[in-house]
Amino acid sequence: MLTNLLGNAWKFTSKQDQAEITFGSEQRNGEVSYFVRDNGAGFDMAYVDKLFGAFQRLHTTGEFEGTGIGLATVQRVINRHGGRVRAEGIVNEGATFYFTLPEFKEVRNGEQSDLTG
Repeated sequence: MLTNLLGNAWKFTSKQDQAEITFGSEQRNGEVSYFVRDNGAGFDMAYVDKLFGAFQRLHTTGEFEGTGIGLATVQRVINRHGGRVRAEGIVNEGATFYFTLPEFKEVRNGEQSDLTG
């Protein structure tokens, strides 16, 4: 999942003279949101709902290579672990992909359990 997010950031900043890619976290509404932010090609927020669909591309393969399944994979992984993913972007200014995961605690012998059970 992180490989896909960081790979996208790398790909979509490839045409920038001064590429910037940031991985970090922030508190939002009482929970930790992790993010990957870049100053690359960005996207029009009018199409944000298409980003996480398989084979949905907002750029041509001539502009940027890819299969169109990377963000669908990211969403599937995050959802499988009980989290959420969302995106924000501005054309030619970059994109930020946020994700949350439920809190985990160690229960015994290194095993983990979510805090709800």
